[in-house]
Amino acid sequence: MAGPEPARRGHMRARHSRLGALLAATAVTAAIVVGLVDAKAGVGPDGSGAAAESTEAHSLLGSYLAGRVARGQNDTEAAARYYRDALAHDADNEVLVEQAFLMETSEGNWAQAVPLARRLVAMLPQHRTAHAFLGLVDFADGKYDDAEQHFIASNANPIGELTSTLSRAWNLLAQGKTGAALALLDSPKQPEWAQYYLRYHRAILADAAGNAAEARAAWERIPKNDQRSLRITLGYARHLAVAGEKQAALTLLKGQFEKTKADSHPMVRALYDEIESGKKVGLLIKNAKEGLSEVYYGLGEALTGEGSVGVGAIYLQFALYLVPDQPYALATLASAYETTKRYRAAIAAYERIPRNTPMQSSFDIRRALNLSQLEETDAAQKLLEQVAKDDPKDIRPLDALGGLMRNQKRFAEAVDYYSRAIALIDKPEPRHWTYFYSRGTSYERLKKMALAETDLKKSLQLSPDQPMVLNYLGYTWIDQNRNLKEGLALIEKAVRQKPDDGYIVDSLGWAYYRLGKFQDATKQLERAVELRPEDPVLNDHLGDAFWRVGREREARFQWEQALTLNPEPEDAEKIRQKLQKGLSPPAQAKQPKKTREVQHRKEAPKKSSGLFPIFE
Repeated sequence: MAGPEPARRGHMRARHSRLGALLAATAVTAAIVVGLVDAKAGVGPDGSGAAAESTEAHSLLGSYLAGRVARGQNDTEAAARYYRDALAHDADNEVLVEQAFLMETSEGNWAQAVPLARRLVAMLPQHRTAHAFLGLVDFADGKYDDAEQHFIASNANPIGELTSTLSRAWNLLAQGKTGAALALLDSPKQPEWAQYYLRYHRAILADAAGNAAEARAAWERIPKNDQRSLRITLGYARHLAVAGEKQAALTLLKGQFEKTKADSHPMVRALYDEIESGKKVGLLIKNAKEGLSEVYYGLGEALTGEGSVGVGAIYLQFALYLVPDQPYALATLASAYETTKRYRAAIAAYERIPRNTPMQSSFDIRRALNLSQLEETDAAQKLLEQVAKDDPKDIRPLDALGGLMRNQKRFAEAVDYYSRAIALIDKPEPRHWTYFYSRGTSYERLKKMALAETDLKKSLQLSPDQPMVLNYLGYTWIDQNRNLKEGLALIEKAVRQKPDDGYIVDSLGWAYYRLGKFQDATKQLERAVELRPEDPVLNDHLGDAFWRVGREREARFQWEQALTLNPEPEDAEKIRQKLQKGLSPPAQAKQPKKTREVQHRKEAPKKSSGLFPIFE
């Protein structure tokens, strides 16, 4: 929906000949791209300030290329700025207008996006994304006939056809044409995957229209498997509660509890408590504007979840154009920013969500994790401490705090947080293995081996097939030269579970090395480096193994390679010593205590995100 259509590519080439000529005539394109980072500050690649003296042609080319680079790096904020600059030099270039429009909508810059969309449909009358957006603009202004025409024009390819149909239905409802809206949603020609959305929107549209009987029939026609998705569960339960069927609503929500088999989703738990207490609840979608926003939220969430982050972000922004504080759209947009490592933008999106929702602690935990990614550890810790204080029974902020401290190598503090988290567990279940594993690895880094082993064994007892636990405990035993047979068996089992995990394969190879099985060690360590060539510890291990089997030239190469990969300072010094002197004969060698920091860092389980799935 967001890309140029193939049918008009020849037309596009004719329309942007000026830009094409500039690209073809410029022999130093690569050098210009390199210099673009500083160009906006008026500094050339050599620091001389040459960018300020660029010709108009080079300014256009530079801004265009900078926009492409920024877009390729998912920095749509910078891309929007660069394309805006390029348009100042070539206002009628349809390629620039299109790219500027897409980037401005990706950022929700509506003051720029609206006129760009109007210019774009004048240049390219079949541009689907521009028509869809202008349909939303006219809908918001109450120009329903104009909105209808734009939504019809956005109808192309399966996703465009579905978007058009759903948008037109809500546009009809806004005009009081409920029957026509429902008829439009009975669209058997749409593919089966699209029927999920058509059925769901038929139900919430009928509810919003006040047609309870039609809504009930629509909810009941949704297949049982689809009824288990979160958004449908919430909508159907609210429908039942509004109809006075309290017990049916509670039974439906209990089904969600059973599905998760763990902590229930905060929104489900909050609605359950609300209905059980007898409080009056409202419908999920109350009017046409909320319904149309729901169209773009739902499809945007699906697109970002499938990896189409760029298009998905545009859909989410469209949802927010109509309902700027829509919590689900904002949370999903924040998650998309996290995927593209735009942590500051993710924090800003979370902060736009109205406070005091059932998801507030989840959003605050996500904000803290993003602060951690920005290396603002103190601010992240302070925020998580406040979340833990607000709800002393919530284990998630304590888990996140433990992970934060582990990442900072503040293992004593990590142990304290994990201990507080474990104290909240009445009866440990398989899903609690991560807390014991994380505390056990922290104990190991503090050289408290007995406590570490106790926790690692407990973690393995709770979840016997977890590769990370098998790997860590097995290596710990071998590194201490005890339980060698059992330790090797644990690591071999971990490798069977995750044969393509370079760190676990490295553990197996290093175990063989410690046991003096140098040929076996070399085979496994070569495989580990193939899987993770960027890791200094794995390259160092392979160098040691090569030396032991007489491949000394290759050993030196691996050690030199390890030094180029930024090893820990103490490891770097040991590698330099080996490059100078090699290794002592095995009988005289002091088996070096290799840190497992690399495995600890890379294989630690994903910390509890604090953000439950929003639209399953």
